[in-house]
Amino acid sequence: MLLLGSFLSACDSDDESDVNYRPTPFELNAPFYLGDFEIPADNPMTEEGVTLGRMLFYDPILSRNETLSCASCHDQSKAFTDGKALAIGIEGRVGDRNSMSLANLLWVPRFHWDGQFQTLEQQALHPIQDDREMDLSLDEAVSRLRSHSNYPKLFTKAFGEGEIDAEKIGKALAQFQRTLISQDSKFDQYIRREYQPTQEELHGMNLFLTHPEPSIGLRGANCGDCHLSFNTGGAREALLGFHNNGLDTDEHLQEGLMAITGNPRDKGKFRAPQLRNIALTGPYMHDGRFETLEEVLDHYNEHIQMSATLDEFIREGSNQPIKPDEPIRLHLTDEEKKAVLAFLHMLTDEKFINNEDFSNPFE
Repeated sequence: MLLLGSFLSACDSDDESDVNYRPTPFELNAPFYLGDFEIPADNPMTEEGVTLGRMLFYDPILSRNETLSCASCHDQSKAFTDGKALAIGIEGRVGDRNSMSLANLLWVPRFHWDGQFQTLEQQALHPIQDDREMDLSLDEAVSRLRSHSNYPKLFTKAFGEGEIDAEKIGKALAQFQRTLISQDSKFDQYIRREYQPTQEELHGMNLFLTHPEPSIGLRGANCGDCHLSFNTGGAREALLGFHNNGLDTDEHLQEGLMAITGNPRDKGKFRAPQLRNIALTGPYMHDGRFETLEEVLDHYNEHIQMSATLDEFIREGSNQPIKPDEPIRLHLTDEEKKAVLAFLHMLTDEKFINNEDFSNPFE
């Protein structure tokens, strides 16, 4: 990645007016075991585009009173979350959703807790306009950037000749966010045979990945049914990665995915987030109702609420035979819960939260 100082210096040159000028392709470092991904054909990643996106991500110029940036709700030290139950926007306005981590977005098929956006480019523009977040019209954002001393040159470097517009803002932000790959946790090192987990970590991993089947004595924590593969995230196929995980009864269910699809069978379904760096990203759930991972495990173990759209994996998930009219319980032991927590801590990636390429370029 280009250093910011050298990039700004390069903008003083006249290279962008050269008909032969081309941005520098960005070499994306993505491990093969995380799976295939696609970069939009109309937004190829370049060094100049990524660097521009990084600046926009950290620049409060994109908020109405210039007090907030994207990074205000997505702090690198917290794996690009904010440590709050609900996002806090301009003038202290409180949103209705928890700020999700931005790690490994290359493998996310739809964005936001309710799947509102199909592309990262679309999602990137939403917080700028939302009156509970940055509360700035895209027209005003474009006007500010056009009149800025540096940004016109930066956009020309990234996208060639032409006026700054909202589409280019979204593209630059998306390019930067696609570089935020977490790939060096103990779990990754284990996959690459560079780390030998403890017995407790291995036990927790096996429990995490296993759907329990009491009829054959197979014990499991039932996590891997929704948090899939090496990314520990939702399904890659469109809307399959959304689930009703038993937080509320029918009376209190929020719309969730139903607000997007209009299908009553989607009521109460929210995106199953990737669990990379999960120990750093509390509070948890779409509404931040759980402060700790222990509370999350207790929910799945003994506090599942029945509703019409409750996920079948959860309905059937128990380490004891399920009896009619009895509450759904996983029946994990304290030792098993401790082991699952040990595995979840294996997902913390210290290099990711300290990577200078992802940090604030203005500091």
